[in-house]
Amino acid sequence: MESAYVTSKGQLVIPARIRHKFGIKPGTKVCFVERGDEILFQPVTKEYIRSVCGLLKNPTSVTRELLADRKKDKEREDTRHEKLGAR
Repeated sequence: MESAYVTSKGQLVIPARIRHKFGIKPGTKVCFVERGDEILFQPVTKEYIRSVCGLLKNPTSVTRELLADRKKDKEREDTRHEKLGAR
């Protein structure tokens, strides 16, 4: 396990071996994820993005789902207006 110190400005130096292994270069965005009592350090690299692409993919189009929901809402509204008009 490698370690590093945080500077007075809150900066952290990532050891060279870890930078090379994970493709962390100057300008690489890094996310910090809190998981219980741990902090995970996740560099957002092209490789990471490729690894999560499609992870949350839904076989149904979101647009189709929204249009179907809107159609149901409209049908309910029309039915309600018809009932109110009949009174």
